[in-house]
Amino acid sequence: MTLFAPAPRRRSRSRTVGWAFVIGAVVLGLLASVLPSPYLIEVPGPVYNTIGTQEQGTGKDAERVKLIQVSGHETYPTGGALDMLTVGIQGDATNRPSWTSVVRAVFSPSQAVIPVEAVYPSGTTTEQVNERDSADMRASQQSAVAAALIQQGNDLPTQLEVGTVQEGSAADGVIEEGDVVTAFDGTPLTVNADASTLRALVAEHGTAEPATVTVERDGATKQIEVTPRSEQGTALLGVGVTERYDFPFKVSIRLQDVGGPSAGMMFALGIIDEITPGKLNGGKHVAGTGTITAQGEVGPIGGIRQKLHGAADAGATVFLAPAENCDEVVGHVPDGLDVYSVTTLDQAVTDLQTIADGGSTAGLARCDS
Repeated sequence: MTLFAPAPRRRSRSRTVGWAFVIGAVVLGLLASVLPSPYLIEVPGPVYNTIGTQEQGTGKDAERVKLIQVSGHETYPTGGALDMLTVGIQGDATNRPSWTSVVRAVFSPSQAVIPVEAVYPSGTTTEQVNERDSADMRASQQSAVAAALIQQGNDLPTQLEVGTVQEGSAADGVIEEGDVVTAFDGTPLTVNADASTLRALVAEHGTAEPATVTVERDGATKQIEVTPRSEQGTALLGVGVTERYDFPFKVSIRLQDVGGPSAGMMFALGIIDEITPGKLNGGKHVAGTGTITAQGEVGPIGGIRQKLHGAADAGATVFLAPAENCDEVVGHVPDGLDVYSVTTLDQAVTDLQTIADGGSTAGLARCDS
């Protein structure tokens, strides 16, 4: 007979808690890897040499197509690269990246996490955003051609056709869709003009008194009195205009499957390189980004950090960045990349000529100066 049986062994509380923690972590990890987040991830996208080619078509129909094609004007050999850059988006209006991907992107210098609404506003579909981006690219390409030809001394007959009139704006009820704006307060808008030219004239006029807007409507010239209104501190008419130009020769840009306006400056530089003797970049590998107006103003873009990494990965050593993006550039430049700050197409051309000639770059604007 056993009078004293051994006491039953009790499971360690710390071991139980440990296993619970491990199981919980595994479950959370699994959920994080499959649950969608309310974010999108920006990553470096494909890089295209504007003075190079792009493979287009599929299978046996695939071919290399020159991106900038000029007819009716002499062209010259180019060299090196004038790369335009893109930003890839992981996720869309309905398919979002997982939380695991988001956390990984937060710690990646070449990626950025942005709210879905930054690309897809509420109620907007992926198809609608793609259509808008395609329209922006087409407009950007036309502006690039205009900017390049104006920079080279051409006078371009211009039409600024009213495409939209904002309801409740100064222009509502007096300016009509389809009107062609030919002058503002006596300043002609029929040669080398664009939407930014009109905006600048309106802003300069202010909101204190009526302005005279000259339009062509149904074959007749009309003088319309409109008092601009202030919106967010800027005098505006409240119209959107479409720019149409009569170019002296044909320039076609054949890029496919890329949207948005941010390649404008690089296309303009590529066109100038094609139609002028010598190599604008000195045969160097140059990359850059920035919107462009027909007047040659370089504007800010999104995804500058991703584009810096895309340029470096593609082998670029020189990068042209819009001055308005410099605050995002400082501290985020990959090794081996010299970044120059530009505000106009003229400045970009001058900077490239200085770099190509091997001259001193000490006087060129940089994003850290």
